[in-house]
Amino acid sequence: MQVILLERVAKLGQMGEVVNVKQGFARNYLLPQGKALRASDANIAAFEARKAELASRNDDTRAEAQKIAETLDGKSFVIIRSASDAGALYGSVTPRDVAEAAEAEGFAVERRSVVLAGPIKFLGLHEVSIHLHPEVEAQVTLNVARSPEEAELQASGKSIQELAAEEDAAAEFEIAELFDDIGSAGRDDDEGPLGE
Repeated sequence: MQVILLERVAKLGQMGEVVNVKQGFARNYLLPQGKALRASDANIAAFEARKAELASRNDDTRAEAQKIAETLDGKSFVIIRSASDAGALYGSVTPRDVAEAAEAEGFAVERRSVVLAGPIKFLGLHEVSIHLHPEVEAQVTLNVARSPEEAELQASGKSIQELAAEEDAAAEFEIAELFDDIGSAGRDDDEGPLGE
């Protein structure tokens, strides 16, 4: 099916281009979202008449999205989730979670504009893209942790695994010291009666 694009669509084309797409993609996404029109002679003529208006509207929305991207780019959002001791989440972080975290900080972000490279299933710091406009994108960092204290540790650069390894090493050191103290106390008791 041939359609004429009313705005830039990623991986498809620029505004005003006539492109071939599958019927389902046109019927279910492009046409209902107002991103395209069927490429008939009447629609092409109507597009040419509205081209200046559409270009002006696109420039306005791009400028607005650029302002939001300047404030949003580089921000870090904390998401608290339950997880195992190994750091695996019970569930995963979804685009809706990212949008809610951004809204809690005062940013208007739609969940459909959040692009995850893959499912977030582990604690730690994760980079996420937010597409505010087809031509404007912002990068944010998600700090997925079990508690606010743990989020602060991760933000300072320590991972949960490093923290657990440090705690294990400290516990082993305390146990070794305790056995050394018990061993030396036992030797003192043994030497007392025999030394006399």
